[in-house]
Amino acid sequence: MKILLIAEYRDGQLLSGYSELLGFAENMGAETAMFVVGSDAALPAYGGKLYLADAAACGEFNPDLHKQMILDVVAKEQPDMVAFSHSSYGWDLAPRVAYGMKAAQVSEVVEVKDGAMVVPVCNSKLRRTVTCKTAQTVVTLQAGAFTPVEADGSPAVEKVAVDGQGRVVFEGYEEAEAGGVDLSKAEVIVSAGRGIGKADNVEMIAALAKALGGEYGASRPVVDSEWVEHNRQVGTTGQTVAPKLYLACGISGAIQHLAGMKKSEFVVAVNTDKDAPISEVADVLVVADLLQFVPALTEKVEAL
Repeated sequence: MKILLIAEYRDGQLLSGYSELLGFAENMGAETAMFVVGSDAALPAYGGKLYLADAAACGEFNPDLHKQMILDVVAKEQPDMVAFSHSSYGWDLAPRVAYGMKAAQVSEVVEVKDGAMVVPVCNSKLRRTVTCKTAQTVVTLQAGAFTPVEADGSPAVEKVAVDGQGRVVFEGYEEAEAGGVDLSKAEVIVSAGRGIGKADNVEMIAALAKALGGEYGASRPVVDSEWVEHNRQVGTTGQTVAPKLYLACGISGAIQHLAGMKKSEFVVAVNTDKDAPISEVADVLVVADLLQFVPALTEKVEAL
């Protein structure tokens, strides 16, 4: 099997997500080639064939030109699969490339089982297994789902280009309007998951965060239930955080949430289920009723 990996370049920088694409390819036992619209000054640590388009010439975002260059590389490499990160770039470009290839497209892959793609459904509460009927497949990979692989060596670079301007003019990036709490700056975060039971128990989580001198956050189900405002959501559709201490209270550990807090230095998880996915990333797992444990811990911390 051969996979064409689509790396990303944003605001003059190569994004680290390409290492997760390499992890996916390793998981599949596949041969790889890579494509990126970037620059000679920011190349991936990758020892294979790299097709490089000049971002200064064609823009960091230009769907028409990027799609055509990828299709040209596909025609040359004849990969079985083209893999993007499940990002705004991947969301936009993957369907265009799939249509051009007349190939099946699968979004937000979180796992591979016996060669079939596993994707979340029903707001990530369930998963389904997808088998494609076309000879080639285009996929986007959920951030954090596959273990990053840091490749060695320098790529064998082949420059690619395409004539034309495209229908989109890329003007630049615009920062999202700041609002509410910025969890990315917090050194301690206590996050509430569905396991807290009800909205009234958010106060208990906030109290522990305050006692520890930190901020409180939440998983997506808690935000979707409107128990906590969106600006406190941790995960791929919320904030990405890297605190010194992350306490996950009643959080099972969905891939989307783990991707948002995987850079935490030390993780403590409180859950009644010792086999919850969060246990795989936790440095300490407390198997207990959080309604009893959290108030007791808060009292001990406040007494120090």
